[in-house]
Amino acid sequence: MSSSIEHKVQQLLVVDDEYFNYEILKAALSAKFDVNYADSGTSCLASAIANPPDIILLDVCMPGLDGYDTCRMLKHTPETKNIPIVMVSGLESPLEKQAGFDAGCDAYVVKPFSVPLLLEQINKIV
Repeated sequence: MSSSIEHKVQQLLVVDDEYFNYEILKAALSAKFDVNYADSGTSCLASAIANPPDIILLDVCMPGLDGYDTCRMLKHTPETKNIPIVMVSGLESPLEKQAGFDAGCDAYVVKPFSVPLLLEQINKIV
């Protein structure tokens, strides 16, 4: 029996230079989200402008454009400035977390993280 109300599956963009991390997140989150992948800050910007996701999970440590710069650029681009961003990083010092919030992220989750904790953070901001 199908419902007459269509539920739009939320789009989640995972930005990480390590494809393995994307695979883990996709497996963990695909029941709730349509999970897409960008392997760099540059491809994230292009993807987010072309097909804006409902939320972005953004790795901090990436070659080229790092997560902080990518976050700043997303938050200063009219098409992407309202997309919630969760920074996901192995960097756990208060200074690193503050740098994430200064760049404009909505939440900062330290790797390794538990999936329920990550979902809790996502649900708070989506």
